[in-house]
Amino acid sequence: MNPTLLIVDDEKHTREGLRAGLEDAFDVYVAADIAGAISVLEREHVDVLLTDLRIGAEDGMQLVDLALARTQRPVVLMMTAYGSLDTAVDAMRRGAYDFVPKPVNIDRLELLLKRALRSQDAEKEVVELKKQVEKRFGLERLVGDSAPMQEVYDTIRQVAPTRATVLISGESGTGKELAAQALHALSERPKGKFVAVHCAALSPQLLESELFGHEKGAFTGASERRIGRFEQANGGTLFLDEIGEIDPATQVKLLRVLGEERSFERVGGNTTIKVDVRLVTATNRNLAKMVEEGKFREDLYFRLSVVPVLMPPLRSRKEDLPVLVQAFLKAFSAENSKPLRELSPEAMDAILRHDWPGNVRELRTAIEHGVVMASGSKITLRDLPVALRNIDAGNRYGQAALSQSSVREERLNLERLEDRTIAQALAETKGNVTQAAKRMGMSRRTLHRRLKEMRASGAYVAIQGE
Repeated sequence: MNPTLLIVDDEKHTREGLRAGLEDAFDVYVAADIAGAISVLEREHVDVLLTDLRIGAEDGMQLVDLALARTQRPVVLMMTAYGSLDTAVDAMRRGAYDFVPKPVNIDRLELLLKRALRSQDAEKEVVELKKQVEKRFGLERLVGDSAPMQEVYDTIRQVAPTRATVLISGESGTGKELAAQALHALSERPKGKFVAVHCAALSPQLLESELFGHEKGAFTGASERRIGRFEQANGGTLFLDEIGEIDPATQVKLLRVLGEERSFERVGGNTTIKVDVRLVTATNRNLAKMVEEGKFREDLYFRLSVVPVLMPPLRSRKEDLPVLVQAFLKAFSAENSKPLRELSPEAMDAILRHDWPGNVRELRTAIEHGVVMASGSKITLRDLPVALRNIDAGNRYGQAALSQSSVREERLNLERLEDRTIAQALAETKGNVTQAAKRMGMSRRTLHRRLKEMRASGAYVAIQGE
């Protein structure tokens, strides 16, 4: 397929002359003004934009700026009969690839366009490499220096260059897909596709069609042929998450793909299709136990688990928490334009004491929540999710409850002491309430009330019986 070229010039003979000279090497679109050019850019994918500096009364530099501001930015070349060094420098400063003087030499222009496209391809490769580096070492990738993670890294480095199937097991949120991506990035097929399928999200019929594709009319609703994920991942890696959820029929078909022939048929078809796919699977279930229970084929289990990788839960590698926290804090602070660099000691203490049942995924969400809610220069305990605040709140509540219990106990002791003092005063005054009240420094009415309370509770009788 030819690259696409958009030519923008208000002179019709120039537009059509350039189209005629370049349409063998490019799929050419033309526009007579900026509005028409923008319409093409919004409607079509454009690899190269060739625009005049003057488009009628309009300034071509405006179009350059608009084109280069797009997410899918084309390579931009300027052409003008009023060329000057200053104009060329200004155009290239804005992001244009080069400058073409009029009248345009078609042969020289075609060579320049091809060179521009090679430059664009090289730039795309650099961007892709950066993405791969970010995928390998970035925030959402495997992070941690603990012994359990070092074991994971060692296994991935050892098995990645081979063709062996890998079974990644671990709790939800431990980073199983990230480990699969690392296996792909470090394999001998990193330029191939990494295709992921969540097996638990699809019914058996849909999963079979998703994996192997189907022919037109294979079942109700199959209005056209569908290419399955195995074919899409040919030359790359296919990652099947929650492999323990697939039904027996799909297990049989999957077993065949893992055989020496590496072949299958689409649903409703009889043509054998061969693929070259590295298969990586993951599960949060115990497949060995499922085999014992007859819920998973033993032969498929052995094919899938040539090399097992166990992703450790976050609670077993809490020494990795500080580096994970800082990584997420840096990312979400930048994303939300907040200059946050640290957590308060109370917030970090709550994070260290939490068990993290949701693992790294839960931690990531907690830090994002903290960044969003923070109003100062650091994340405090009150900025964290309720589940984390409750850890500390629970301790404060327990301490408060203990304190209140002590107060109640002390109050009871004081009341008991007062009861004994009242009983002793009454005994010494031979039951004279007025004299007893005077000895105790209280009013007669208060003493009568206390005696009534003591008799009602049985305290007075108990003291006399001691």
